[in-house]
Amino acid sequence: MRIHTGEKPYQCSECQKRFCNKQSLSRHVLTHSVEKPYQCSECQKYFSDKRGLTKHTRTHTGEKPYLCSECQKRFCNKQSLFRHVLNHSVEKPYQCSECQKYFTDKRRLTIHTRTHTGEKPYLCSECQKRFCNKQSLFRHVLNHSVEKPYQCSECQKYFTDKRQLTIHTRTHTGEKPYQCTDCQKRFCNKQSLFRHVLNHSVEKPYQCSECQKYFTDKRRLTIHTRTHTGEKPYQCTDCQKCFIDKTSLTRHRRTHTGKNPYQCSECPKDYNVKSLLAAHVRFHTGEKPYQCSECQKCFSEKTNLTKHTRTHTGEKPYQCSECQKCFREKTKLTQHIRTHTGEKPYQCSECHKCFIKKINLTHHIRAHTGEKPYQCSECQKCFSEKRHLTQHIRTHTGEIPYQCSECHKCFSEKSSLTNHIRIHTGEKPYECSECQKCFSERKTLAQHIRIHTGEKPYQCSECQKSFRQKSNLTVHVKIHTGE
Repeated sequence: MRIHTGEKPYQCSECQKRFCNKQSLSRHVLTHSVEKPYQCSECQKYFSDKRGLTKHTRTHTGEKPYLCSECQKRFCNKQSLFRHVLNHSVEKPYQCSECQKYFTDKRRLTIHTRTHTGEKPYLCSECQKRFCNKQSLFRHVLNHSVEKPYQCSECQKYFTDKRQLTIHTRTHTGEKPYQCTDCQKRFCNKQSLFRHVLNHSVEKPYQCSECQKYFTDKRRLTIHTRTHTGEKPYQCTDCQKCFIDKTSLTRHRRTHTGKNPYQCSECPKDYNVKSLLAAHVRFHTGEKPYQCSECQKCFSEKTNLTKHTRTHTGEKPYQCSECQKCFREKTKLTQHIRTHTGEKPYQCSECHKCFIKKINLTHHIRAHTGEKPYQCSECQKCFSEKRHLTQHIRTHTGEIPYQCSECHKCFSEKSSLTNHIRIHTGEKPYECSECQKCFSERKTLAQHIRIHTGEKPYQCSECQKSFRQKSNLTVHVKIHTGE
């Protein structure tokens, strides 16, 4: 009866904590006593009463003696079985006053209420981190202990508790025992399923005070808020780079260790992020599960669909604070900002030339190595860049997909169309910082700047004469060849 009434007549004289029965109080009193006469033979941990030792021993043996008569699920202690049985009952008498969600027992309602209040009453004595429930604190405390008794038989990684090992093992086996009843998507742990289920619900109770965006759970709101505040609480111990969430830090650390735990079963390629492996596998299967509702074009990755959708909506959410130019993708904005700052973080180890984009460095390195990985299936000609192969293929197909809306002239490359349109508009966006002369093309500005700097990067291998432009070198070389 006291479970329903909440009455707890038995009080501890040491800490004033109250209990609903005398037996619970007796066990609790022993926690104040230094005496812990019961020791685990496996890990040498001590307990104040035999019942606590018996429960603990089952974490080593895996014994689960309590069986649910409804679904045959087994539990290691009677209390867990009791709470589980309530899930089969329609009765959920405890309601949250904030979101009206119902719970089978008062304990779960209390823990849930803390997601609204932000209360975290359980404090770690080692690092002062706070938790909303005792179980989370217990698992966290084990991280401070050197003891990690549970080892993965596949990769030899150690874990502090059996639950973490079980979840980790599923990354090797591919087991996903938790299924969404709405879309049948499966998950390897209950927490991931819970967060996913909220996506099907219209309810997004957590709102950002800065941009009014709504989120399904408090964790996502917390991470999002950091994009406004600039807070990056997770720091890499190797290079001191900081991140807004723990997942990003974990991925980054793999760039130092070189560890790529996710390997493709089809080819030797491996990845440091599971989502990248999933996207890569689709190249083997040909699966493109993400479809545009406007033009029915399909994509293998959700991010690519999001980027593509913006070509229909015209949305450009990323704005440069220097010149107010807007971009569809965050990476494009990051690259653009470097044109203002002059930052070129990617350096060639051969000639020490620096680049704004990583892909430009990759292409440049091929000039040293001579690598041309892209081959035309028609004439077997090879190219160092994929876009050059795409442009070349059009010489076979005759395709000229880019048309000027003013004069209807067609081009095989988008960049050629962009440059052509400037003839109609008169736009000359590239300005020389020395003499303020403007140009319609970036390459023309680059050639012009060499007049000021005196740079002549194109040298004849026969007579060592140098030129500002490649075309001038090509004409000059014919003097030696007699063409």
